[in-house]
Amino acid sequence: MMDDSRVIPDERLRLIFICCHPAVASEARAALTLRMVCGLTVTEVARAFLVEEATLAQRLVRAKRKIADAGVSFELPSPDLWPERLEAVFSTLEVAYSKAHEDAAGAGPYAGFATEMLRLAKLLVTLVPDAGEAYALAALMHYAEGRRPARVDADGIMVPLSEQDPKLWRRDLIGEADTLLAQAAKRGPSSARMLQAELQAAWCKRRSLDDPAPWPQVLRLYNRLLAVRDDVIVRLNRVVALAEVTSTTVALIELQALDGTKLARFAPYHAVRAELLARVGRKQDARAAYETMLSLEPPPAEQRWLRRQLARLERR
Repeated sequence: MMDDSRVIPDERLRLIFICCHPAVASEARAALTLRMVCGLTVTEVARAFLVEEATLAQRLVRAKRKIADAGVSFELPSPDLWPERLEAVFSTLEVAYSKAHEDAAGAGPYAGFATEMLRLAKLLVTLVPDAGEAYALAALMHYAEGRRPARVDADGIMVPLSEQDPKLWRRDLIGEADTLLAQAAKRGPSSARMLQAELQAAWCKRRSLDDPAPWPQVLRLYNRLLAVRDDVIVRLNRVVALAEVTSTTVALIELQALDGTKLARFAPYHAVRAELLARVGRKQDARAAYETMLSLEPPPAEQRWLRRQLARLERR
């Protein structure tokens, strides 16, 4: 029998494949793996999947009980059994990477996930070379990491994507991302991940702040993305593009139609809401939205950005 380290030459990735067991309910596989292998707390995993902590905790308890009752044998599956686990593996890497990416300064406890998940995504491409989703996931991470040098200014304040200086971006990583995205496109029709990578690519085509922001293209891509993955996060991101392409009023109407309860602990929701409210002159409501985001205890660079936004709001 071939040694497991030769089948998948990385210990964490082996554990991820092992934990994404088909005996576990599909909605719990990535969550259980993030908890057990990546060390995320129940609170962090619940926020990542936009579910209540109690709901997620119940899913994890049921998953562990099923594993115990069924006497599931946790061992590395042979490559012919990987397809049934791949989506959970992709989701695990994606969420783990997002924990690093949400901290613009890269100073938090999960900062190391940025380079590690980038490496694992590249490894996955070699392990499942026919899977377009593997290329799309790797492309997403490469685009995001390529922009990292411009994500925080000299004062340690987070810089929004539309305000980042493209001259600071890492063109080597963006070039790799372009190649990976092209390979993903060769392997199947546009998936949600592929369209998300295309969204990243649209921004990364900018060479300087003098180049126009690609808002019309971004809105078109979000419209396409809704056709394959209609969820509250996609709709929230589409609202941002809608405000730039159409009007703040139209974007606010779309925002108000979203499930605010589900997004209550999703910090970007409050940032988007605050900006739109400020644009229409509702300063008090905008201030409350920024303060709600602050109460969620975002990383330091994001906190500094929020305090600057609050100060600017007072001067409007």
